[in-house]
Parts: sequence; C-alpha cells; structure tokens
Amino acid sequence: MTEISSNGTANERQMPEGKVIPCLDKGFVRLVDSMGSDAAIVQAARVSYGAGTKKVSEDRGLIRYLMRHAHTTPFEMVEFKFHVKLPIFVARQWIRHRTANVNEYSGRYSVMPDEFYVPDAEQIRPQSATNKQGRAEETFSDSEAISIQALLQEGQQRAYNDYDTLLGNNFARELARINLPVSQYTEWYWKIDLHNLFHFLRLRLDAHAQYEIRVYADAMAQIVREIVPMAYQAFEDYALHAIRLTQPELHVMKRLLATSDTALLTDEILAECGLSKREMEEFRGKLQRMQQS
Repeated sequence: MTEISSNGTANERQMPEGKVIPCLDKGFVRLVDSMGSDAAIVQAARVSYGAGTKKVSEDRGLIRYLMRHAHTTPFEMVEFKFHVKLPIFVARQWIRHRTANVNEYSGRYSVMPDEFYVPDAEQIRPQSATNKQGRAEETFSDSEAISIQALLQEGQQRAYNDYDTLLGNNFARELARINLPVSQYTEWYWKIDLHNLFHFLRLRLDAHAQYEIRVYADAMAQIVREIVPMAYQAFEDYALHAIRLTQPELHVMKRLLATSDTALLTDEILAECGLSKREMEEFRGKLQRMQQS
C-alpha cells in the first residue's frame, strides 16, 4: 500500500490483501492480490518521459498531470486481482468489460450453490416511465414489496429443488443447471490493470448504472483508494466527477456565457446548436450538476 509523505512523494507499506467487503445480501468483493502502487505509476512515467518530468517533479503532481492529459500507460503498471461473489445477472453486465482476465466458478464441474439474490424492500421498485432500462425512484408499499420478495424466493427455491432432483437422478451437471435463474450467485477471480479498472469504475459508479453493480463498484473503489490514494484522487477529480462537453454543447455554452441567462436556452436554441432531444436532456443534467458542485 502507499502512504503520501509530507513532501508529496509515494512511500511503500503493506497492502490490504484479503480485505473482504460484503455486497448485496450474500455477495462480497475480496482483494486477492495487487501489484504496484502510486510509486509504480510515477516510476513508469519517469522512465518514459525522462527529463521531461522535471517540471512535474512531485509524485502527486505528476500523477495528476498524467490523469488530466490521459497518459494512460503508467496506470497500466498497477494491477489488482479480486475474488468476487455476485449474482449471475450482475456478472453478465460486468463481463462486458473485456479488458480483464476472468476465471469463473463452473457449473459443469461443480454443484451450483443454493444461494440467490433477493432485493431488499428499498430496491423493490416499478419500471421507470422515462428510463427503459431502469427502475423508478418511487417504491412499492411494504406489503407489495414483501409479496414480490416472496414470489422471487418461491421461484428460486422451486428451480433449485428441480435442479437438485435432476442431480439425484444422475442427470449431467452441465444440463441440470440450465433452468436455474440469473439471480443465482456465482464466483470469479477478476484481474485488471488500474487504467482499465478506472474505466470500469467511471461507468459503474455512475448514478445511471444499475444499483446492484454499483454496490460492487463502490466496494472495489474503497480498496483501490487505499492502495493508490493519489491516483484515485486524480481519477475522482479528472474523470469520475468531471463533466465532458460535446461540440454542440460547447456551442450552447458560448451562448450561455454571452447571455448569462439559462432561461434563454429553449429547445429551439438547443436544436439550432445541433442537440437532439436526448442530448438536450443530458445537457440540462450537466448544467444541474455544475450548479450543485
């Protein structure tokens, strides 16, 4: 692990391998191993940049410079290996990040566990009317939530009982598993470099990401922050909490700076600047974030 000294340089100390953070009702994220630290990022950058880094001699300043200007290679010198227990439907979202090395528990070789994810009452929500792929902000009543949880559990238990019966009849494990639901828990080892891990976190810590995968992203972020605190702070400042503007949005900002009146930014003016209906909604969301920050 890395500590920041009084002069802003990176020092080595023991890393928190084995740290486990519980996730959802039965899952977890565990750090198996890690390689490198803030010091490794600095070391790699100075080999590459040579004398050019003398202007940014402080470790923290150099790391922030690298992040700010998207010099990503030095961040690839740091790697993390996680052991993750997660519902299969979360794993299927997660696996879209194809820049990691993954080895998953196999239902062909082993018996699948009788463990399923059941959302807590707070997450039992109706379909969003504005977001086709997400849940609404409002929740069901307590009684409705309890009924939905019971329905989910009954279906999960029925499917697992059928699976267990098939195994008892010597049915092949690789076929017996096919009716099991995606709420079942699986496990994998997931190894990735820091640059690609930051990309994963930027997407999966976002408020628009599904709640369940955000829980895992937050757990991983806690671990990463401990091991590379300077790099993580730079990631927060220049990626995670940064706002990127498209060229049409820059045209709008020019008008906004000239008028200083957001009320003048009507749909017609935004359309003139090249924004679609969806882009208008996203741009107004960015303005709101700017005002709140």
